This record gives sequence, structure tokens and C-alpha cells, in this order.
Amino acid sequence: MELTRYVDAYCERIAPHYWAEPVNALTNLSFVMAALMVWFFARQSRAPMTLALCLIEGAIGLGSYLFHTHAQVWALWADILPIAFFVLVYLFAINREVLRLRPVLALGVTGAFFPFYALTLPLFQMLPGLGSSAIYGPVPLLILLYAVVLWGKQPVMARGFAIGAAILVLSLTLRTLDEPLCQIFPMGTHFLWHVLNGVMLGWMIVTYGRAWHAQSSEEMSPTLAGDAQGR
Repeated sequence: MELTRYVDAYCERIAPHYWAEPVNALTNLSFVMAALMVWFFARQSRAPMTLALCLIEGAIGLGSYLFHTHAQVWALWADILPIAFFVLVYLFAINREVLRLRPVLALGVTGAFFPFYALTLPLFQMLPGLGSSAIYGPVPLLILLYAVVLWGKQPVMARGFAIGAAILVLSLTLRTLDEPLCQIFPMGTHFLWHVLNGVMLGWMIVTYGRAWHAQSSEEMSPTLAGDAQGR
């Protein structure tokens, strides 16, 4: 694999130089800003892995910035890998800290993402017009499956997941329309994928924190009631 091979993948880029995609590059600030806002303004619902998820979201912004400036294969990997890492860490956080699975079981359920992805990716690749966006298709599907499973037991988290999936579907649509609309909108629509994804990932971190906080409050309530009765 030629790590320095030039990659021209988006409507805004018309030349190989560093600032050929200024809007696509600078809108990656949305990831950093969302992560900072979640960390500073969601203090009451900071779950155990909130900091890790915020740092990874910031890394997603950095990796995507590198890709939209350098436009080479190595930068493409710097763009993709933090996203995959966020998905895995987020799944483990939900399984371990909210669903209260034992660590080994939480890891096993998290690892099930790989066969799930391998089975569902070909289905999205068969959808006409989806193109390279197909690689992200299994993610909103998985989020919706979590929402359905948790709707009865964890309605707050389920609603949060449904909203997150809806935002991601919208951002995927805009990512997919980047090339088809290029002739009438030379800037392209990929930058909106960045903006919405920054919001979506921040929202998912907040949803995780709220669900963890609610779960912890429920677990503490019987203990507090028992202490009161003991007195």
C-alpha cells in the first residue's frame, strides 16, 4: 500500500495542495468543540468513560483534518481508525457501565460488533447510490437495534439512541450527496457531515452519561431507603 498516494474523494478538492479543502478541513472543529462542551457542561452526568470518549472525539476531528489537508492514504487511516475506536469504546462503555455486564461479557458483546459489521456491510454496499458511505451504514442500524432492545428497560437511553441514529442517517445522506450535487454546489455537502457528526457524537456521549447517572441513582435509592429504615 502506498501510504503517500494522493486521494481525491470529495467535491471541494480540485487540486492536491494542502488547503484545497478549507471548509472540509476547518469544520472538523465541530468534533473538538462538541467534546469540550460535553466535558465542561455535562458535569452532573459524567460517566466513568466520558473523558476517554471526549478525547477520542477530539482525535476524530484531528484525523479528519489531516485527511482533508494532506489527502493521502496514511491520513485516510488517521481519519478512519479513531472513528472505529470510538464505536468500540462506546459500546464497551454502554455494556459495562450502563447495562452492568461483567467485564468479560461486556468485552464479548462489544467484540460481536465485528461479525455484525461483516454481515451487514454487504447489504449496505448493495444499496444504489450509497457509494463509500456504505462503510458507515451498519452503525446507525446497530444504534437503532440497541434502542429497540432497551426501549422497555432504559427508555431514556433508548430515546437518546434513536435521536442519535436519526442525526447520523441525516449526516450520511449529506455525505452521500457530496458528489452528485457537486456540479450545482461546488463546495459540496461533505462539510455538513462533519458538523452533524460532531453534534451526534457529543449527543451520544451525553446520552451515555445520563443513562449511567439514572442507573446509578436507581441503585443508590434502595440503599438509602434501607439506611433510613435502619435508623
